[in-house]
Amino acid sequence: MTASSPSRSRLPTRLDLAVEELPRAFPGPGGAVAVLRQGEVLVRHAWGFANAERRIPFTPRTLFRMCSITKQFTCALVLDAYPDPSALNADIAARLPNLQQAAPGALHLCHNQSGLRDYWALAMLHGAPAESAFAEVEAARTISAAKTLQFAPGTRYSYCNQNFRLLSDILEARADNAFADLLRRRIFDPVGMEQAFLAADTRAMPDGTEGYEGSPAAGFRPAENRILWTGDAGLGASLDDMIAWERHIYATRDDPASLYQRIAVPVDFEGGAPAAYGFGLNRRPELGRAASGHGGALRGWRSHRIYLPEEGLSVVVLFNHLSDAHNAALSLITAALGETAPPPPQPPEPDWLGAYLDPETGLSVRIDRASSHQVRLRYGHSAERLEVQADGSAASGGLRLYRTAQGVWMDRPQDNQTSCLTPLEARDFDQGESGFDLAGLYHCDELDAALSVVDAGGALYGGFSGVLGQGRMEQLDAIAPDVWALPCPRALDHTPPGDWTLAVKRDGSGGVSGVQVGCWLARGLSYRRVA
Repeated sequence: MTASSPSRSRLPTRLDLAVEELPRAFPGPGGAVAVLRQGEVLVRHAWGFANAERRIPFTPRTLFRMCSITKQFTCALVLDAYPDPSALNADIAARLPNLQQAAPGALHLCHNQSGLRDYWALAMLHGAPAESAFAEVEAARTISAAKTLQFAPGTRYSYCNQNFRLLSDILEARADNAFADLLRRRIFDPVGMEQAFLAADTRAMPDGTEGYEGSPAAGFRPAENRILWTGDAGLGASLDDMIAWERHIYATRDDPASLYQRIAVPVDFEGGAPAAYGFGLNRRPELGRAASGHGGALRGWRSHRIYLPEEGLSVVVLFNHLSDAHNAALSLITAALGETAPPPPQPPEPDWLGAYLDPETGLSVRIDRASSHQVRLRYGHSAERLEVQADGSAASGGLRLYRTAQGVWMDRPQDNQTSCLTPLEARDFDQGESGFDLAGLYHCDELDAALSVVDAGGALYGGFSGVLGQGRMEQLDAIAPDVWALPCPRALDHTPPGDWTLAVKRDGSGGVSGVQVGCWLARGLSYRRVA
């Protein structure tokens, strides 16, 4: 388990016990973890199977899809090749030929401040089935078709995978050399990541490692993925490769010109507000300490790495199933630091639970109780849990919900956004009510895509279609009069983009003239009624 296995006469440390607990706390086919302090490996451990059907063990040298952890390597390569990334700005504009606004620059892409709508989310609006192929042709078509941005570049944060695909494609074109070769020559070889490679094709890994969907109760099955990706999520690496990366980070911590120190520098929004994301790294504190890192995920794969610079502590977690790698990493950090979280005091009952609309993004905001100490916020691409505070507010990191005399507010400093939420009338929908005049066919001129809403025996269902196919029909969820959610439980990417908000538009006579469709990753899309 540990770098030097403890003898039977020595009592296990708290970190030993935390590692032993992982397969029970996060059950699945297999996994691997590493913990390093000041460059020394404290834990290098794997368990279970990389391929349960073929009985291939999971080991520290098993190849793994690192997914979005790739983004920091793409940004490091950008800075290594172009110390001033603005040299790539014209290349970005050239790849967005239909954009009717000023194109974002390379730094906007590196910091997820581009304003582009995420192409995995847009693929669902284009009707892509969850297991469909999405390769160079589909990616280029979706990216180049962009006509508008969802915010001015540099003013907000929104996760956008094609930011990093654009960067890697441009690097490859400028160098006239494959992105995989650039990674090997400029990063993997110097760092000592011997097995690392560009695992662009998500259908299979060369050593047979599988990612799995399912649960212990329902059983696990190999996940089917048919995406071809590059600088956004294409890194393949073993636990030993990631240990080499973490060692490199610590060894070069005092060199401002080193790869990691350059991508870990503070970044800002336009106007000077600090940004919690930049150069492919999250910079939000963990357990009250300065931290940097990132997660990675695809159907069947979960990973997370965290580095605490003041403690010189690194943690890497790899699961070939859908367990929460971030929480697993936090459990190891807590054990390595020898900390115990105090029990929270009993908070007051919030008097602002309910349904709202965010006036800036047009997205629904649903807040309900998650536990005696937490509320659940459904707004982004996955539900967020916030701790209820003694003053009646709720918070998680910088994210905060609270009431003032003006109303209920949502502060999202990571997005550089503060909104006074518009309350929605809460009621249960009677199936005979006029909300069913929403049934019809709608067209989005921005995407040249369609939304179909049908009354199927007294229940409303909706589905998207476009150049990528015909998406499945899902039952709509009534949030409030003229505000509905269209669920997206499965998608091309690791997790769906979240429920789509359908905000109904009515004409002067009260008839439905259209809907505004959006999720956190792709907002503000207008659909007009055509039938």
